[in-house]
Amino acid sequence: MIDFLASNIAGKALKNEDKARLRLTKSEISRGAFNRTLKQARKNVIQSMYTIILLGYLGLFENTRLDPYLEAANKLQHYVNAYRDVFSNGTLAEEQLRVVSMLREELESVLEGLSGTSALSET
Repeated sequence: MIDFLASNIAGKALKNEDKARLRLTKSEISRGAFNRTLKQARKNVIQSMYTIILLGYLGLFENTRLDPYLEAANKLQHYVNAYRDVFSNGTLAEEQLRVVSMLREELESVLEGLSGTSALSET
């Protein structure tokens, strides 16, 4: 995420050292460790994309059990857009912050429910 979003947010290309500093952990991270983590993350994303292609080929996206995941993706997009709008206009209205907080709580609840291994089970 840092690799993908950092340049968009900063408005310019960032070096990997700068991207490594954007991590949430307070500990210092080496450039090599960051690059290894980045390589692993990219590999995981590619594997996930192939999984999505395979699921589509098998017709599983037509299954209504996946609808909650698609709704969660829409909720995430709505939350990110609301968050971006609130912090881009320079003024933080109490009502806007409350709406963003409610959207975040709703999204967390939905994702928590979908993260269990039984979320896609038949029963």
